[in-house]
Amino acid sequence: MMGTKQRHFAPLITTSLEDLVPQDHFYRHLERTLDLSFVRQFVQETYAGIGRPSIDPVVFFKLQLVMFFEGIRSERQLMRQAADRLSVLWYIGYDLGEPLPDHSSLTRIRERYGVEVFRRFFDAIVEQCQQEKLVWGKELYFDSTQVNANADLDSLMPRFAVEAREAMQAHLATLFAQEDTQHEQQDAAADCADMPGGEATATQALASSVPPPLPVPRSPAEHEELAQDNAARHDWIAEQGRPEREVRGYYQRTSDLRISTTDPDATPMRLKGGGTHLGYHTHYVVDGGKRRIILAVLVTPGEVMDNHPMLDLLWHTCFRWHLWPEQVTADSLYGTGENLKAIEEAHIRAYIPIAERGQYNMGYYGLAQFSYDASQDLYHCPQGQVLRPAYRMEGTQEIQYRADAAICNACPVKAQCTESPRGRHVHRSFFADYVERVKGYQQTPAYQKALNKRKVWVEPLFAEAKDWHGLRRFRLRLLRRVNCEALCIATGQNLKRLLQKRGWGRRPFPSETVIGVPSTNWEEEDSFKRVKENPQRRRIGVALMDALSLIRMFFRYPKSPFSQPILVHMLSPSLTWCLVHTPSRHWCSFSLKRTPWHLETLTSLVNSATGFFNRLNGLLN
Repeated sequence: MMGTKQRHFAPLITTSLEDLVPQDHFYRHLERTLDLSFVRQFVQETYAGIGRPSIDPVVFFKLQLVMFFEGIRSERQLMRQAADRLSVLWYIGYDLGEPLPDHSSLTRIRERYGVEVFRRFFDAIVEQCQQEKLVWGKELYFDSTQVNANADLDSLMPRFAVEAREAMQAHLATLFAQEDTQHEQQDAAADCADMPGGEATATQALASSVPPPLPVPRSPAEHEELAQDNAARHDWIAEQGRPEREVRGYYQRTSDLRISTTDPDATPMRLKGGGTHLGYHTHYVVDGGKRRIILAVLVTPGEVMDNHPMLDLLWHTCFRWHLWPEQVTADSLYGTGENLKAIEEAHIRAYIPIAERGQYNMGYYGLAQFSYDASQDLYHCPQGQVLRPAYRMEGTQEIQYRADAAICNACPVKAQCTESPRGRHVHRSFFADYVERVKGYQQTPAYQKALNKRKVWVEPLFAEAKDWHGLRRFRLRLLRRVNCEALCIATGQNLKRLLQKRGWGRRPFPSETVIGVPSTNWEEEDSFKRVKENPQRRRIGVALMDALSLIRMFFRYPKSPFSQPILVHMLSPSLTWCLVHTPSRHWCSFSLKRTPWHLETLTSLVNSATGFFNRLNGLLN
């Protein structure tokens, strides 16, 4: 007879959410090991002293971590997931039946906090990693990756039209806001008049206070020069990755003429696999220690070259985390003269490949065939002729050296050198001395080791973020929002390493899967190959694995005689048993020795395992 299932739900009995979440759940471990109460200090200034209580900032950042660990792409989906998951409800501190925050509230909170709060949250996790000795600090690795924007190329429009429309809207908003502003000023003046004299004066002084300058022994001329330098330079971190839009010379970028109406900060970039898409560059500064902690994160539009924000990221990392690295490693895109000079003058070795312009010149003699005389500031061509300084090009920061046209035209190897009737010329960078110093590192083993390490150090972090945590395409729009998203992802990546340090390791294999993994240098010997080819020996191997599985299942249920780790070494030289019993994790693993496997040895192992299991059973009974 066919049965039918009736949908009937009995009322809940008296129970607690604390009893419904397993004790070994991941979110319980996260709650025990990471106290997020420090975020209230970061956001205290963004709230008023009176009014309706807001959502707890700790709850907001816990939801951000849930979004990271669960791979959720939207706040709406996040709140639906939180309503269905008991573990998430327990983690954020909401009881069964208690109304959850609306998804739109999370968006407003993110806009209220801004990039600075998310950066401070990222720094707080890095601080805890530094306290746990996860940051080495002797080596720094720089790299960037392309991330698609949440916009399409079809949204590109002429920039002047978009900017004119925005200016008109801002002008209208200013006109209609003047009347409201006047009323607010009148109300504020009335409030100040009602205050006692001392309180009003203190409030005005607090509003107009300027931080006092640091007591640094500098002359007024040095202070003025430093202020001018700071005003002239472009601070990439303070500007949140926004580039300068001033057009210099005759060069114009595509983004100078066209802008996306969907995401105005996203710019066209050529993808490595071919094609063009709107996107951004995400920059990581990664520590050279074993844990690969991310020390700095910055998102810039796709038009920004990788070398531009490098120095700001380097100095920010060194001063923020009190590090003095011995070397900095990056790819050839970072190897500009300004970067090499700044790094070398800071007594840090720049292990960066250099792609020098003019080294290979369409089949002609390259710069490597010319010798430079530093004492006389001259170049000598392969025929021994002299090239003297001709022009100083400030735009490209190079000096042009040119040979005499008459000598070049009469040279017998002119066809291999140049086709110009004005003579051969070469360029030397203002930073050529530093370039030559960095080139000298290329023959050292430390340079080769650093470049090989860079290939497997930063790229896996980008692959982890793209494959598991949604960095392949930003879900938010505008530069300030994608910086918040990238900081959340990098914070989660560092947090995974921190949790592993604090006790959350890999989960043990199920009893039906492989119970032992050979070491990396293990090689299959002829005797083992014979074991696999012989059906009888294969049966004995399967029986041995069954015995091991039984012992592992036996230790799943803790009992008092085995509350401490137990290490049992069998007499056989081919197998080592490790039976470890702790209150939180039980496993049984073995490692294979590189000794011949014979039928008699396998049989004795099976018998020994069976006898050992019987002895343990007798002890417990």
